[in-house]
Amino acid sequence: MNKKKVLITGASRGLGLAISKKLSAEYSLILHASSPESFTHIEPGSQLLCADFADPEQLTAFCKQLKKEHGDSLYAVVNNAGVTFDKSLIYQPEDDIDKMLNINLKAPIMICKTAMKIFNLNKTGVIINMSSIVGETGNAFQAVYAATKAGLAALSRSLAQEAAATSDEGHSIRVFSVSPGFIETDMTQSIPEQFKEKYLKMIPAKRFGSTDEVAGIIEFLLSDKASYINGTNIHVNGGLL
Repeated sequence: MNKKKVLITGASRGLGLAISKKLSAEYSLILHASSPESFTHIEPGSQLLCADFADPEQLTAFCKQLKKEHGDSLYAVVNNAGVTFDKSLIYQPEDDIDKMLNINLKAPIMICKTAMKIFNLNKTGVIINMSSIVGETGNAFQAVYAATKAGLAALSRSLAQEAAATSDEGHSIRVFSVSPGFIETDMTQSIPEQFKEKYLKMIPAKRFGSTDEVAGIIEFLLSDKASYINGTNIHVNGGLL
């Protein structure tokens, strides 16, 4: 029995790596990172499809290769790749702004465009865009990052409606976003201790989440058990909102 194919972007570390480990037994994985050298662990049987999403030409080539090599059997996309450069917008270099916009927002949009073409033909498919709690709450010194994450939530809601409007009756195309709160990753490790203590006091669960907990949500959302979940934003934040 052939396994369904799932693309995971930003799969070399953090949430992406945890998601790949969680899904590897059930799905055939297409793993993305900026380069093959970024991977310290690759799940057996996985295929690599690498590109630097900060480079528009590499992004275009990535989407073409995705459609050419996996267009007949792609089941789902998890748009997880992201980057942040925390700084006051006043002092944010334009190059950093461009990188965040390209990697965090333009790349998911273009990958969604490619995936939707495939899913419309197959009449089935799932897109999960990894947003963030800051896309709803905002966060000082993360203005651009927060804007990109808010954009992913809006993109997901819109595409879910678009799939229904442009597909034949009986399609099973689902699109939604997942917004983690403070999860123990390389990104949160860089938060100064005084800010960590502040955030912990605000979280009803009184702890940061784990990457495995978020990966478990992704596993559920890809399954048939979640077939009536569509066009929404799933919060995984310990009750912070």
